[in-house]
Amino acid sequence: MTSEITLFVNPTAGRGRGAHAAQPAASALRDAGFSVRTVLGEDADDALRRAREAVAAGTGALIAVGGDGMMSLALQAVAGTLTPLGVVAVGTGNDFARALGMPIRDPAAAGRLAAEALKGGALRAIDLGRVGERWFGSVLASGFDSRVNDRGNRMRWVGGRFKYDLAILAELAAFKPITYRMSLDGGPFREIEATLIAVGNGSTYGGGMRICADAVMDDGLFDVTVVGDCSRATLLKVFPKVYKGTHLGHPVVTVHRVSSIALEAVGVTAYADGEPLGALPLTATCVPGAVRVLGARSTTGD
Repeated sequence: MTSEITLFVNPTAGRGRGAHAAQPAASALRDAGFSVRTVLGEDADDALRRAREAVAAGTGALIAVGGDGMMSLALQAVAGTLTPLGVVAVGTGNDFARALGMPIRDPAAAGRLAAEALKGGALRAIDLGRVGERWFGSVLASGFDSRVNDRGNRMRWVGGRFKYDLAILAELAAFKPITYRMSLDGGPFREIEATLIAVGNGSTYGGGMRICADAVMDDGLFDVTVVGDCSRATLLKVFPKVYKGTHLGHPVVTVHRVSSIALEAVGVTAYADGEPLGALPLTATCVPGAVRVLGARSTTGD
């Protein structure tokens, strides 16, 4: 493995934490004897192009510095390759890092962990979801949660979990069930009325909301959480339980473990890893061992 690695940085992550986080992470890597090259990019497309060029040129690792959006961008560059991914999580949600037991908002520790993993060969292969050419590591959201995500992303004046709580309250005012058509593992489509359908490779979204609490990131399967047709009052009782994962025991919630899922619905936009994916219909497939992560402690969603 080459001693030159690439630091893939989002300078705006976590309201500016990305730029500051790159420095201690880079120092930790250089102290361990690695040569560090930084990739920024003028925008997301340019940054991804540069990251893919670094991977194609044989960089020893791509170390992503930022939030879940940056991790998602990095996955597009390393998925399906032998280039390992390092995670320096300094964003708002950090759900990808959380599911893997990585340091959160501690860039020096994350840099040291990546360096130790590179030297010791501590690489964990995990699954990824794929929709067309797009990869995702955590959760694909559709329905009430994707509408909450959309509203939450517009709330620039507040950060962290609190903005999603506010977005939930706002979306409840316009709440109504969605008619889905769903096919599991290539089976026949069936029509269901549901509040949301979340496809989990990882366990959490929205900064720690355990929507797919039992998802395991190296079992070759998605955990699909379906919150069925319910009243506003029931949703208000069920949704807060998502922070501990206890919503899974409610009668209105069902979970399916599948390797692929097709979803159709009118007027529903899907999000993957907190980023807009596009309008339904879509088909998501779980790809086993699609990326190797440096120093990942756990894939159980703990």
